[in-house]
Amino acid sequence: MENDLTSRILRDPNYQELKSSRSRFGWWLAGAMMVVYYGFILLVAFDKSFLLTRLGAGVTTIGMPIGLGVIIFTIVITGIYVNRANGRYDALTALIAKAALK
Repeated sequence: MENDLTSRILRDPNYQELKSSRSRFGWWLAGAMMVVYYGFILLVAFDKSFLLTRLGAGVTTIGMPIGLGVIIFTIVITGIYVNRANGRYDALTALIAKAALK
């Protein structure tokens, strides 16, 4: 019985769409995060003088808002993924479960 259920799910076109769409979107987000994170790390490694440039007369340097931007970017792309997962991916999962349990 379980093998039959598994094979029905694997053959479902909605499952194939879910799997490819989620994988493609996940890789896109991971790539974007790597560009932002490693871009910041490369700045730290190769252009410390730029990051140490003061903003105004205070103690804040340009590296601080850039670092904060990396953190905010992480939160934003997490929110984007959660939004897509709660909308599109959950709907596809419900269709798959309904079709498999018929």
